[in-house]
Amino acid sequence: MGAQDELTGFGDRQSKIGLNVISFMLFFGVAALLVTIAWLVTGGVQTRAIAILAAGGVAVYAGLSVRLAYQWERAVVLRLGKYSGLKGPGIFWMVPLVDRVTMWLDSRVRATGFAAEKTLTADTVPVNVDAVLFWAVKDPEKAALQVEDYREAVAWAAQTALRDIIGKTDLARVLVGRESIDVALQELIVARTHDWGISVISVEIRDVVIPPALEDAMSRQAQAEREKLARVILADAEVEIAAKFRQAASQYEANQFAIQLRSMNQSCRVMSTNAERKEPKV
Repeated sequence: MGAQDELTGFGDRQSKIGLNVISFMLFFGVAALLVTIAWLVTGGVQTRAIAILAAGGVAVYAGLSVRLAYQWERAVVLRLGKYSGLKGPGIFWMVPLVDRVTMWLDSRVRATGFAAEKTLTADTVPVNVDAVLFWAVKDPEKAALQVEDYREAVAWAAQTALRDIIGKTDLARVLVGRESIDVALQELIVARTHDWGISVISVEIRDVVIPPALEDAMSRQAQAEREKLARVILADAEVEIAAKFRQAASQYEANQFAIQLRSMNQSCRVMSTNAERKEPKV
């Protein structure tokens, strides 16, 4: 499976001519003007036909010379195969058959999802990790000239960086230490994509999926830990209760009148409880 197939929001390379309403207006305006001049100047039918064809060629040439780039676009222009510069946004002029737009770069922030499937952690546990990368083109010239396809290169760099980070991290840290992993992952991607004119804004891990058998084992372990804690709390309560009983016994031993009052109180409570049980229900 290629990197493009595993990415979310990863579009194909944008290709367009860049023609616009002004191109057509210029074409028709130049064509009408030249055809009118050719019709008035020339006399013969054959001469007029040649002049009209020439006027049409000039009009096409003029129409192809003006291009339009949107606010977020930059056009990479080569002149006779050599880098000439970046054009846009807005309307810009070219020399047809000499200048060529080889790439349209999008300068907006992009959100690219990528994944690492069945990647072994440092303690040899296979996990599936999904993450999202927020990035943008910082230097269009480098993005166009230093790498063949900067979008696919960013995709592969992010995916391999995620595998490297997961392979050096224990499962426990992967599950609970996502923020530190995000920082380490961003630093690694920045180091790999800096020379391509790419600015990495942030990287976030979305989900970590562990094997079902391991998930069940961890669930049972957590349940056992909770039961152990409950028993420890109960045992501590028993110790505290025994200490209170021992303290009460020492008090009753020193004061016989107090133990008699306690006995009478207990007798009254038992009699009251028995009376409530024997009372008929209406």
